[in-house]
Amino acid sequence: MPNTLRKSERLDKKKVIEKMFAGGSRSFSVFPLRVVYLPVEELEAPVSILVSVSKHLQERQIREAYRMNKHGLLAVLTEKKCRLAVAFIYLSDQLVDSSVIEDRMKTALARIAEKVAANAEAEQTPQVS
Repeated sequence: MPNTLRKSERLDKKKVIEKMFAGGSRSFSVFPLRVVYLPVEELEAPVSILVSVSKHLQERQIREAYRMNKHGLLAVLTEKKCRLAVAFIYLSDQLVDSSVIEDRMKTALARIAEKVAANAEAEQTPQVS
């Protein structure tokens, strides 16, 4: 699988973005990143991302870290037949080294994959009354 970030993988649907931040989405922090994600069926790609940061250099670092480490999450989403909208929000006002961003991105993507897999398992398990 190529390490690309196609247009369809970039979140640009205003309604989906509004829905993510209006409530109903899940979020967690892996400093210096805050991750907000929402299952959305109408997306073209398994994952569409949004990067929110004030410094252009940090945006490049976040996109690059995602691009290089997205494959584990994509495998879980493909297996579970799920699509996600994910926002990465940069929290720090300081510049952070690329290796730190990449390490935090790996942690964030692994956590998302774990939660998606757990939710899919919970939905498939029949509830006993």
